[in-house]
Amino acid sequence: MSELQQPRVLIIGAGMSGLLMGIRLLQSGNTNFRIFEKGPKVGGTWRDNTYPNLACDVFAVAYTFSFEPNPDWNYRFARGDEIQKYFERCERKYGLSSFIRFSSAVADARWEDGRWKLRTADGEEDEGDVLVSAAGALHHPRYPEIPGLGDFAGPCFHTARWDHTVDLRGKRVGVIGTGSTASQVVPGIVDKVERVHLFQRTPQWVMPTPDQKVSQAERARRHRNPWLLRLQHRLGLFFMQVFSRAVLGNRLLLRYIEAQCRANLAAIRDPELRRKLTPDYPPACKRLVISEDFAAAIQRENAELVTDSIARIEPGGVRTADGRLVELDVLVLATGFEPYKLDFKVTGTGGRNLASRMEGSPLTYRTVGVPGFPNFFMLFGPYSPIANMSIIENSEIQVEYVMQCVDLLRRGVLRSMSPREDVSIALKEAMRLAVRDTVWAGGCNSWYLDADGQPIVYPFRFSQFRRELASPVLSEFDTA
Repeated sequence: MSELQQPRVLIIGAGMSGLLMGIRLLQSGNTNFRIFEKGPKVGGTWRDNTYPNLACDVFAVAYTFSFEPNPDWNYRFARGDEIQKYFERCERKYGLSSFIRFSSAVADARWEDGRWKLRTADGEEDEGDVLVSAAGALHHPRYPEIPGLGDFAGPCFHTARWDHTVDLRGKRVGVIGTGSTASQVVPGIVDKVERVHLFQRTPQWVMPTPDQKVSQAERARRHRNPWLLRLQHRLGLFFMQVFSRAVLGNRLLLRYIEAQCRANLAAIRDPELRRKLTPDYPPACKRLVISEDFAAAIQRENAELVTDSIARIEPGGVRTADGRLVELDVLVLATGFEPYKLDFKVTGTGGRNLASRMEGSPLTYRTVGVPGFPNFFMLFGPYSPIANMSIIENSEIQVEYVMQCVDLLRRGVLRSMSPREDVSIALKEAMRLAVRDTVWAGGCNSWYLDADGQPIVYPFRFSQFRRELASPVLSEFDTA
């Protein structure tokens, strides 16, 4: 590549991070890129998830690109359709549409002769100097391994594949799972169904952060005063940093969070139901559920919390371990996702397979790179601060880092850069030591854990994350 030639960048995924990468490339003057999106439109998780009462658990004013504030959020915690429209608006405003190949799933990409060779499922081929995976951390639905799951006679679907052709009115609905998704689904359907049965394996800590509709007057003030929206954005991010300090071990803040969660439990009138909903692990050891309406919904007369383990699924419903058949018309699986799972093959130097690096106990470099994969970058990959910081702020930091690496290629400083394996291993060990002082070492089972039972989370403060990704340290790479 000659000096000042724009490197060709291949991006996988047109969700939040993929859009951000495209926007920053255009702003830098680089139009030599392509975004491959397997779906029919942008949005990623907000396109795929459309279940009732879907909302973000980050304050809406903070859930935007820093350079593209949104004064028109209708709620303190934005609803899913609002967020989807926001990203579609960003696609149009920044002129990304012509750079995106929709309904174009990537089948494989391989590093060969100093470039990335990419092939889609329908046979299209492309080559690039840089490969960026913006496929997302939580993308592939996790289906429970319950005997007879395929035998259920009625509609059965995962929350990320919600079947809107199914009318829930007057139906007996079972919901398997009690995480963040179920805590939104149950309040979203309880007024419509004849009865909802929530099947709980592990109780969750629920923090009742108040939500509210944003008034038209407030939205008008945000339009008139851009500084106000910028201030609210910063305050929202500040709240996330306070929460981050709590999960990183600040005992005073953790006690406050626990007090709020226990106050929410105290509002449960039935002592037996309250007992069943009380976790036996520290708050925030799993992802904290943010909901002000779940406690009220699960106490409705037509709602039941089922804590007996599931023995099997039958055509007529769910059979529990005590022999009871919970008769159902519809079965909803709120069972989460397979974290960091890839549905495309990436081959690096020496035939290295990216999937083998991601499975078991992932080995990555500063959340963005993988040893043995030159000029390859992940956005929101393993060890990113997924559990304690804003995903958008996280991605902006990662994208700015990737843009600096792309610029090194553009200026001819180097042709390729691959994280050193010894450095990556040392960084991983440092994180494993640091995580012992965090709430994630509380002994609970969650999707944060790798195959060794170690949390795949970033255990340091956000200020350190920002410093680490301020600029590439070339001594930590094998370069050519």
